[in-house]
Amino acid sequence: MLKTIRKFFAFCGEENRKKFVASVWLGVIEALFGALKIPAVAVMVKALLSGSVETRDILLSFGIMLLSVVGSGLVKAKATMLQTEAGYDTCAGKRIEIAEHMRYLPMGYFNKNSLGQIASVTTNVMENLENVATRVVMLVCEGLLTTALIVVMLFFFDWRIALILSAGFALFLAANARLQKAAGKMAGQKIDADERLVEKVLEYLQGMAEVKAYRLRGKKSGELNAAIAQNVKTNTDMEMLLIPRMSAQTLIAKLTGVAMAACSCAFFCAGSMDALTAVVMTVSAFIIYASLETAGQYSALLRVVDVSVDRAQAILDTPQMELDGEDLEPETRDIAAEDLEFSYDRRKILDGVTLEIPEKTTTAIVGPSGGGKTTLVNLLARFWDADAGRVTLGGRNVRDYDMDALMKNFSFVFQNVYLFHDTIADNIRFGNPDAPMEDVIAAAKKACCHDFISALPDGYNTVVGEGGASLSGGERQRISIARAMMKDAPVIFLDEATANVDPENENELSRAIEALTREKTVVMIAHRLKTVSHADQILVVDRGKIVQRGTHEELMREDGIYKTFVSERTEAAGWKVKA
Repeated sequence: MLKTIRKFFAFCGEENRKKFVASVWLGVIEALFGALKIPAVAVMVKALLSGSVETRDILLSFGIMLLSVVGSGLVKAKATMLQTEAGYDTCAGKRIEIAEHMRYLPMGYFNKNSLGQIASVTTNVMENLENVATRVVMLVCEGLLTTALIVVMLFFFDWRIALILSAGFALFLAANARLQKAAGKMAGQKIDADERLVEKVLEYLQGMAEVKAYRLRGKKSGELNAAIAQNVKTNTDMEMLLIPRMSAQTLIAKLTGVAMAACSCAFFCAGSMDALTAVVMTVSAFIIYASLETAGQYSALLRVVDVSVDRAQAILDTPQMELDGEDLEPETRDIAAEDLEFSYDRRKILDGVTLEIPEKTTTAIVGPSGGGKTTLVNLLARFWDADAGRVTLGGRNVRDYDMDALMKNFSFVFQNVYLFHDTIADNIRFGNPDAPMEDVIAAAKKACCHDFISALPDGYNTVVGEGGASLSGGERQRISIARAMMKDAPVIFLDEATANVDPENENELSRAIEALTREKTVVMIAHRLKTVSHADQILVVDRGKIVQRGTHEELMREDGIYKTFVSERTEAAGWKVKA
């Protein structure tokens, strides 16, 4: 229990930890204010026993009770405010920290770790910490500290009752240890079930078109329903496992209070305890029960807090790419690679690749599917780090650059464009967040998307759906090109930028790409003959190696993959549908 609480406080950071600790002690002070009800009752009992209740006795009892209520309310308000601020600040800060950390993780991490798992950590797990953990840790700490303080105080009244409470407290802690052990077995399964459910919901929604097109409704609905059923079963099993143990520790707390009250009455009847002390001990028994019951009810969730912290910390502990580089400005934008090797899941993807891409030239990378084209581009752009060999920009190893300094040199237009749930203007401005509207419109015109944007109901202020779902593929591509133009980086990476575009949009998209790449260093993955044939250099990648290189004319004079590639596309272009 204490280990989990320390882990949670360490996770929160220095500033928020101070707020939580202050909140805990304020909770104890609140309990002490609440305990003032005991002397308030004692004043009246003493007056009644003396046979003379005077006005001053009534006013003193009322004053103590008023101090108890007002003091308890004010302290509780401050404690609640502190723990609320600390909880929300911690989780907001951790979400940002996780997002920043993931910026510098190799892209392979996102292949190994599904979107569902990452989404679950940043939503369900962080929500657990934001709402559940904050309340759980505070109430458990307050309940246990309050009980411990009352144990000490009771020794000044009657050591026998204090020993009874000490024994009950020890039994309660023993029962709670068993509860924690049982909760530990299920907490990980609960988080796993939550992650699985989020993953299947996202998969089902994102693949809705395929589900409908291929009539996978039954299969995919079955997988989603199975994830829901498993989540229900896991949570139910957890409750069924913990309820008997929670009941046991609640029973111990109740019996401890009963024992304190019963023994106080017995001692009074035996003449070894005066009536006033007996009443005070009996009232204390009810306060003790309330403190222990609160701590016990919420302590079962401490293991969920423990696992939640571990899941969030696991992302933050994932090794980033080397980030010790300098804020360098390359003298040229020549790109080179020497003896690159890269493996993924023990499978060799690239093996001894060497190349040179001079500044302000266009290099096209072609080859069979699975040959290593995309991996090569990812290494050149330092989305991944090579297992061996090196990539250079301007003669300097890309690892010598600070990541942000390196990325200032690169712009990307991917095959699958992602637009954020924001206005079209802000999606274009993503390449230069501080750009004025005039520059946004200028970039859109160069990217051949000004006309269709202007035709939208709200023009540049139109909010596109997440991923750009409300726009066509060609429209998304042109906005992506406008975004790259806004960044105006000297090196452009194009990954099948025209692969999914209809013929009506292809001419406009080609003009946009031409405007984007003018006087730039261009590296493109492409399969369209028209695009490839005009490149200054063509690299043919197959089975992790560059098997051919040269211009279109040079490679057409050789027998090999490229000549076959051109022949197949020339033949395909000549196909006609006979009537």
